[in-house]
Amino acid sequence: MIIQDWMKQNVVSIPYTATIREAAILFHKNHVGVLPVVDDQKHLKGIIRLQDLLSLELPDFYKLLPDFDFVHDFGAVETHQPSAQEIEMPVIKLMQPALFLEQTCGLLRAYAVMLKHDLYDLPIVNEAKELVGIVSRVDIGTAIISTWNTITESNS
Repeated sequence: MIIQDWMKQNVVSIPYTATIREAAILFHKNHVGVLPVVDDQKHLKGIIRLQDLLSLELPDFYKLLPDFDFVHDFGAVETHQPSAQEIEMPVIKLMQPALFLEQTCGLLRAYAVMLKHDLYDLPIVNEAKELVGIVSRVDIGTAIISTWNTITESNS
């Protein structure tokens, strides 16, 4: 079983020339957790995660606290928003290097890579390194268990 048979082919991506504002709009509109960042030829350049944008909201002191169980809320900081300057930054300022797999990769290997790197979504490319899909842990997990005899026997 290979990824191209189970990946989502309709991928929401963002051009590497876009701003954080444009990324925020895409995250909100499409309810996704990751946006592959691509060039004009759809070559994968990186990824920007929703958590990268949300980090603009978090106060610096959160890095100093090992535990948040005692904190009910962050008070006045709860209503903080990124500055206009931060919102207009190019996505390449926040994007992460993209870990990706080719569409011919096996599902178990893909799942192992996702677990090892604590990823929930993984961009998929073709041989030319063009973005062709995205796969999630749920996509892979349901594909794998669909082959289990106990699943197919209960459908009979």
